[in-house]
Amino acid sequence: MAVKIRLARRGRKKLAKFDVVVTDSRSPRDGKFIEKIGTYDPLTIPATIKLDEDRAFAWLMNGAQPSDTVKAMLSYRGVMLKRHLQIGVVKGAISQEQADQKLAEWKSQKEQKIESKKENVSKTKQEAAKARKEAESKIREARAEAIRKKAEAAAAAAEAAAQPAAPAEATPEQAPAAEEPQA
Repeated sequence: MAVKIRLARRGRKKLAKFDVVVTDSRSPRDGKFIEKIGTYDPLTIPATIKLDEDRAFAWLMNGAQPSDTVKAMLSYRGVMLKRHLQIGVVKGAISQEQADQKLAEWKSQKEQKIESKKENVSKTKQEAAKARKEAESKIREARAEAIRKKAEAAAAAAEAAAQPAAPAEATPEQAPAAEEPQA
């Protein structure tokens, strides 16, 4: 019996979630499986991978073949590296302590990369929200200014309409100013 480690789809339309399952290669995608070893949610940023790494490693060492997507996820989590190092230990190329040390170093570096990615995503979201808020405040200020100008114009028009019409003749104060010669 050929055993595969692959994804089984769960969730509703356009909100897919997947189970990482160990199954017979002849069974359908969402059909019967031997063991569920994790979950995968591609809709989060970064994608959420919950995996029982020990069970996945045990199945890989027993000859289970991962699908391409699951192989990428196992590689991302370090299970494929652990398998590679364990094969080296079995062949006598390295000792178990060296393999464990290399795996620990790799995992610590990977965790730092993941944390920096999460921080960058949250920082980008905050900057976008701040820029959006500033743009909205500028629009709000422009609208308030336009409303203020419109109110001033309406008040000036109402004031002009309320005053009696000025006579066509010049008032005594304005007459001497008009007679002064310009130098």
